[in-house]
Amino acid sequence: MVLFNWHKKWIALWKEMTGMSDYAIVWVSFIKGIAVGLLIYHLFLTTSH
Repeated sequence: MVLFNWHKKWIALWKEMTGMSDYAIVWVSFIKGIAVGLLIYHLFLTTSH
């Protein structure tokens, strides 16, 4: 529960600092997740020559 409250405070602070809406933050998180997933795929799952 403590982690959940910390996360809510962090998101509220981030929204205030950037002026982003909830919708924009969701899209940024989605794109970041895809980028991290592709990076992991590239680093660990592709065969090196």
